[in-house]
Order: sequence, then C-alpha cells, then structure tokens
Amino acid sequence: PNRPCRASLCPTPRPPGTRLTPTGLVARPTPVRQRAMPAVVVPSDITVLENKVSIGKRRLGFFERLGIMGMAPVIHIHYSKMDKADRRAVLTKKYDPDDPRPEVDIARRRQASVRKEVVATAFMWDTALLMGGLSYWSFRKYDYKARLIALPFIYYGGTFVGRAIGDIVMGRNAEFARDRFLGQLPAKVYYSPPSSD
Repeated sequence: PNRPCRASLCPTPRPPGTRLTPTGLVARPTPVRQRAMPAVVVPSDITVLENKVSIGKRRLGFFERLGIMGMAPVIHIHYSKMDKADRRAVLTKKYDPDDPRPEVDIARRRQASVRKEVVATAFMWDTALLMGGLSYWSFRKYDYKARLIALPFIYYGGTFVGRAIGDIVMGRNAEFARDRFLGQLPAKVYYSPPSSD
C-alpha cells in the first residue's frame, strides 16, 4: 500500500524556469539566442581592384581556352582558391599598357601569373595525351591486353612530365613568389563585417 510521506521528506516540484541552489530556488536566466548571419559571398579586394582599373575585355587565346577546359572543378568550402570561372574572368580583362599606376601593375602581374598557370595546364594534358598515344602505338603489334596494361601508367606519368614541361615553357619555375602569390589570391571571399571595437 502507498503510505503518505512526511512533509519534510516529500520532494516538492520545482516551478519551471528555476534551478535549485544551496540558498534556495533561483530563477534561471533565459539564454539569448543570437541569429547567425548567413554566409554571403562577395568579391575579394583584388577582384574589386581589377574591375576598377580594367578598360575593357580581351579575347582568350587557344591555349588559354584549352587550359581552362582542362582544369578540375573546385568545391568551395572556404573560398580560398580560384575556379575556372574566376580564372576566365581574370584573363578576359584588358588593362592599359601605358598606365604607370601601381594598382594597374598589380593587376597585370596577376593576370600574367594566371595565364602562365592556365597555359601550363594545357601543356600538361597535351603531353599526357601524346605519351599515352605513343605508348599505345608502340604496342601496336602486341595483344590489346598489353596496350591496356601500359596505357594508364604512361598516361599518368605524362601528366607529371607535362606539368614540368609547361612550367619550364611558360617560365613558372622562374616566377617570383610575389607574382605567384598574386595569381593565387581568391576572387571571392565570405563577407566578414567589421568588428565594433
């Protein structure tokens, strides 16, 4: 049988929104939830500078178009790299060659660095295709299984050889670190509001 408990031993229900402390019941402060600001992607400083000093559009060359087509797509998580569209936007800007302003010089050096990278990528794929085709042709008198064994390895090794050849031909191996840094700056970043300090 359920026996009634003494008043001193019966647990008293706590009112909602309170917590028990050694001194008694204290109202629990309601936490203030601040809504997180949604991630907004904006042009970076270098992109704004390029748009400010450009005087028109230029056409892409054949190897530039080929190199952009051969670049892998980028999954942006932190927006710390440039994708194909960003490189195309950098390469299609035209600058005044007689303008002595330092910001125009920065934009021209960035464009030259991106162009070297893009054309070197075209050299990489061309060399890989050439080496793969030559290995397939060199096994022409053998069974197709022998061709298929050698082809992927030679093709994959051709990407490394082609990357080195492209860097040498385009002068990327002798590029200044400052120019390489300018060519790798992201074109878009997440917006961060200025601090209130």
